[in-house]
Amino acid sequence: MKSQRQTKLLEIVASQEIETQQELLEILCSHGFTATQATVSRDIRELGLTKVKNKYTPPSVVRQGGFSLRLKKIFKESVTSLDLAQNIVVIKTLPGLAPAACSALDDMGHEGIVGTLAGDDTAFAAMRDNSAAKVFLEQIFEMLG
Repeated sequence: MKSQRQTKLLEIVASQEIETQQELLEILCSHGFTATQATVSRDIRELGLTKVKNKYTPPSVVRQGGFSLRLKKIFKESVTSLDLAQNIVVIKTLPGLAPAACSALDDMGHEGIVGTLAGDDTAFAAMRDNSAAKVFLEQIFEMLG
């Protein structure tokens, strides 16, 4: 539950201008998470969120092989299976974590990715062509090791 809550917190601050912990808590609760002010405060500290120009922002991205370390961890913990459908990589995740998987893929900045799309437990990465999809899938399997 903590991982899912923190993933949602990252998604919220990436997509909205959040100025206060109370505002973050209210939005988090509106997405079905139960948390307290203290929990949100701990999550902010653990995620390394900082306030820049009066809004919460994710930490500076520390890259390793194209992924931020935090997103790589979330990706590894959330993915349950991977498959290929011509030029589309299909990623199955734990319920509610497909958006986090897409964030990790987008963060990767792989030139073969044309775009990503997330549902609840399934994400798609549209690749430039079939061979780019095969290479990318191999890279993901290697990364998941």
